[in-house]
Amino acid sequence: MGIPSVRILYVLLIFLITVAAQAQLPQVLPGIDVLREEGFSILEGKRIGLITNPTGVDTNLRSTIDILFNAPGVKLVALFGPEHGVRGNYEGGASVDSYTDSTTKLPVYSLYGKTRKPTPEMLEGIDVLVYDIQDIGCRAYTYISTLGVAMESAAENDKDFVVLDRPNPLGGVRVEGNLAEPEFTSFIGKYPIPYVYGLTCGELAALVNNEGMLENGVKCRLTVVPMKGWKREMTFGMTGLQWVPTSPHVPSETTPAYQIATGILGELQVVSEGVGYTIPFRVFAAEWIEPIALAEKMNALKLPGVLFRPITLTPFYGLYADKELKGVQLHFTDEAAVNLMSLQFLFLQVNNELYPDKNPFMLASAKRLNSFDLAIGTDKVRRRFAERMRYADVEVFLNKDVDSFKKKAARYLLY
Repeated sequence: MGIPSVRILYVLLIFLITVAAQAQLPQVLPGIDVLREEGFSILEGKRIGLITNPTGVDTNLRSTIDILFNAPGVKLVALFGPEHGVRGNYEGGASVDSYTDSTTKLPVYSLYGKTRKPTPEMLEGIDVLVYDIQDIGCRAYTYISTLGVAMESAAENDKDFVVLDRPNPLGGVRVEGNLAEPEFTSFIGKYPIPYVYGLTCGELAALVNNEGMLENGVKCRLTVVPMKGWKREMTFGMTGLQWVPTSPHVPSETTPAYQIATGILGELQVVSEGVGYTIPFRVFAAEWIEPIALAEKMNALKLPGVLFRPITLTPFYGLYADKELKGVQLHFTDEAAVNLMSLQFLFLQVNNELYPDKNPFMLASAKRLNSFDLAIGTDKVRRRFAERMRYADVEVFLNKDVDSFKKKAARYLLY
């Protein structure tokens, strides 16, 4: 082989290495990176209160807290923490007290303790509230409720509000589920939006702000710092960004889709969805199930984009700790083809065919039935489904609001 050929191969090798390295770079810049690119201009000279948690990071996993604390011309004066706390050191549902952050020495006000809404006293000396939290694209998640009540407080106390946008991990196309009805709204489902709403947090903020969804119809002075590079068909795995667990049982970027598929059923606390084991939200399992029989029946439905594998597991902690459970693990082969919410109802249908004396609705407590209804935003689904235990009886209801919501939401799409 001649020298020129060696040089050509060398140049080609360098080119391929460069291309491979670039392929590893994030395709998407979240709002915090864009804010920094723009020199923090919208925050210059302002006193900032930051609502965030461990998911508030840039493309190099540097905390938004540290970025704003050291940003020129910006004065970060207070931190506000949602469920799980600013540093993510509290378990789900645990009440969090206010304290002083050990790193920045700034006051940390809890929005998941004595109050879930910033009080006028908390907002003294603050000009702008900034929100930077990754959510999972599901209505039944307290972070978006924190977003809304903080916007209300900003409106009521004459403060500006800035959302640093982040990807919807489910993408911006998928919309599933009925609107939450007024009597079934709560902090785990605060707004009349579908269970899967197909918006980024910035787009959602604009929608609830402008559609009269905040308390008493108030509107805040809202600014959204959009991402760069994000497209609506992108799930989180397509962004090139690193996933930071949004809560203890959402450890990977693929978990949100599985949570949509099993999480409502998990509210009954009769059938395990995998929380307490290494694959949260990826199973349907109970002590009475024969796993091979269940897998065969589920796979016989020939549902697009998903397969069911027999599994036996013993959770390490939680409600089912040390109990041998049997059932199926869900495996998405084409996530875009799956109707996620339907899977838990189809499981209930098949479980009823195999084990009619093990109806989770009959085994659940009244409190857990109420939690199921709050998660889905109505009691109509449970009542209709329980009559015959057939998914076909609720399919139309679950999808009745999708088209009208998409039409309303279209006014707020940034991408």
